[in-house]
Amino acid sequence: MRARGTAPARVHVVTLGCSKNTVDSENLVTQLKAGNIPVTHGTAGKGARIWVVNTCGFVEQAKQESIDTILSCIDAKESGHIDKLYVTGCLSHRYRDQLEVEMPQVDAFFGTMELPRLLKTLGADYRHELLGERLISTPRHTAFMKIAEGCNRPCAFCAIPLMRGRHVSRPIEDLVHEARNLSQKGVKELVLIAQDLTYYGLDLYGSRRLSDLLVALSQITGIQWIRLQYAYPSQFPTNILPLMRDLPTICRYLDMPLQHASDHVLRQMRRGITAARTESLLDEIRRQVPGIHLRTTLISGFPGESDIDHTTLMKFVAQQRFDRLGVFTYSHEENTAAYNLTDDVPAELKEERMEEIMAQQQEISQELNQQKIEQVLPVLMERCESGFWVGRTEFDSPEVDNEVLVDADACGDLQAGTFLQVRITGAEAFDLYGVPADSPGL
Repeated sequence: MRARGTAPARVHVVTLGCSKNTVDSENLVTQLKAGNIPVTHGTAGKGARIWVVNTCGFVEQAKQESIDTILSCIDAKESGHIDKLYVTGCLSHRYRDQLEVEMPQVDAFFGTMELPRLLKTLGADYRHELLGERLISTPRHTAFMKIAEGCNRPCAFCAIPLMRGRHVSRPIEDLVHEARNLSQKGVKELVLIAQDLTYYGLDLYGSRRLSDLLVALSQITGIQWIRLQYAYPSQFPTNILPLMRDLPTICRYLDMPLQHASDHVLRQMRRGITAARTESLLDEIRRQVPGIHLRTTLISGFPGESDIDHTTLMKFVAQQRFDRLGVFTYSHEENTAAYNLTDDVPAELKEERMEEIMAQQQEISQELNQQKIEQVLPVLMERCESGFWVGRTEFDSPEVDNEVLVDADACGDLQAGTFLQVRITGAEAFDLYGVPADSPGL
């Protein structure tokens, strides 16, 4: 407890990992500001005497980044640059007992569900009425919105249920309230996130209600794009497809991590779907939503993945020609079902297979982008740098997908968050180039 009349020390929040962590940190910052605690969020924390590190514990590389960041903060504490260090998030939730022993310099560790306790430690009260009042740290025109927490899926490789618990949907009315507030603050794009969007509503309403949520959000004035990330292929709710086709606010974009295309590997992964059913679903999505752009994520080097399995995956990628694709090498995570399997694919071979898939995808992306030349697309302009205005189409999610570069001199007096009609004039594997569609001579 601070002495009467003493100003509270400034808190700095560092966020690592995925967009779900970003939302958690934004909620923490919102609560602290409401409690009159000075707080900053991001990379520039100079002068802050209290640091909070929101960690990721998903795969080995992310865990190492979190550990390195904590160790750096410990050095800052021991050199007198900061007074208190607190650690929260997935790594802290999953490995708290071990971390408390190995990092006694950290003042306290908190799990993913312990925001009220963390706030109390920082000198603020948790205010339930602030739900939906979140202060975003992303560019003001775009906001991530977490529609559910946790996951009920049994994927053998995934530690998310260990760190985030079972799936818990947020009520539609709460999400609409939050979206309206975000719109009033200038947000034009909502990126809906959850570990599994397609499960939304089952726990709360007894049925999948993602379609109802999309209809409600699409009616909010000011929201022009609604983007869906992290859809699970098994038991996919196809009733959202006509909405994606017919509602102009819903982007023709879907992020659906498929992980693999070999039936043998899919069984080992406990994905609950076959390659044939996956292909049928992709065909149905493309049939019902012409022009949709699909993003997927794959895993290379899962235990038992043979050369034949890898070749099957390569053929699948070549056949499906995904618009966006990422690959992770398999990470052997404690307490997951896959941890009981032998991690028998050497690290070098995992990397080699990953690079082979990405090289193939680069060629596909180059070819697909070339087809966009001479098209006129609405682009959400986000920033000006190095003589270009940089933005995204409805087919591109922030931070992970393609960008469109437009000569700044041709854009006139433009502001971030503006939608600009752009004629595509050039294409690379992961970038497009264009000019304003109303430029003279076009």
